[in-house]
Amino acid sequence: MTHRFPVKEIALQAGLSTATVDRVLNNRAHVSPQTRRRVEDAIEELTRQESQLAAKGRRIFIDIVVEAPTRFTREIRHAVDDILADFRPAAIRPRFTVAETMSEEDCVAILERLRKRGSQGVCLKARDTPETRRAIAALTAKNIPVLTVFTDIPGSDRLAYAGLNNTHAGQTAAYLMATFLRSGDEAVLTTLSQHAFQGEEDRFQAFKSELLRHKPNLKLIDASGGGGLNPATGHEVGENTRTGMKIAGVYSMGGGNMAVLKALEDAGHSPSVFIAHDLDEDNLDLLRGDRLTFVLHHDLRADMRSAFRHILAFHGLGDPPLTSESDIQIVTPMNIPKLI
Repeated sequence: MTHRFPVKEIALQAGLSTATVDRVLNNRAHVSPQTRRRVEDAIEELTRQESQLAAKGRRIFIDIVVEAPTRFTREIRHAVDDILADFRPAAIRPRFTVAETMSEEDCVAILERLRKRGSQGVCLKARDTPETRRAIAALTAKNIPVLTVFTDIPGSDRLAYAGLNNTHAGQTAAYLMATFLRSGDEAVLTTLSQHAFQGEEDRFQAFKSELLRHKPNLKLIDASGGGGLNPATGHEVGENTRTGMKIAGVYSMGGGNMAVLKALEDAGHSPSVFIAHDLDEDNLDLLRGDRLTFVLHHDLRADMRSAFRHILAFHGLGDPPLTSESDIQIVTPMNIPKLI
């Protein structure tokens, strides 16, 4: 395996022993595919962080654990890469553990491994479950701060939440939807990747309450549970739009919007308003093609910058941010940010 980093550096990044890394690098026997992938990922992360490795200052290892579609985790990686230089002379060393689908058992096992291995901070995007909250408490008890990012786990021992104000986002979506729907419209479709993601659930509840305040006769049809993945999301939409009611609007909180549009088209629906979240590659293509009406955007770099500042402050390096919640930007095909 080609690389230019000391075995010790790769082992630190991968969270493995130097002996295990040496076995992987030299293609020796008794190495699992998962272990080999962890070493490959560590080398890739070190390559992206090479300028940081030369920075003089304290090294801070931060683990970023995320359940989300690849299109979103890719944007998180880009955001983190963009802000690393902001923290010099400290050298932040992010270590990513990401999966498109992460069961409660998977998540708890990852957090337990970090507790045993050691970390100087964990940024966590995960479902809000009792076992996950217990795992967060165990990390906190070992003096490892946990920041929830993008979706909160309230009631846990996490240090802080960094991300979008999801209640405001849902209310904003409801205001836009109510303004642009026509009189006589029958139904609005909502989709979440999982109701167990507290951030999306907060959006949903705020949207539902505010929209029905403006449009009490509207029917809300929920087609959630596809994980934001195109095939599963498309299936959920197809299964839940056979009511015979005309879908006039869509509020998609979890992604998979290409599949949402295809399933609606197959069922004979052509919504006049489609509100989505995040400027990932799929949504940018749909927005430029006038297939999305609005995208509610927040700056992932600002979110991760806030999370890192909380962790550094926990270790006595600077002050925490005054606020950790992102502002909402309403993006249309006419005002796509130039930085995207």
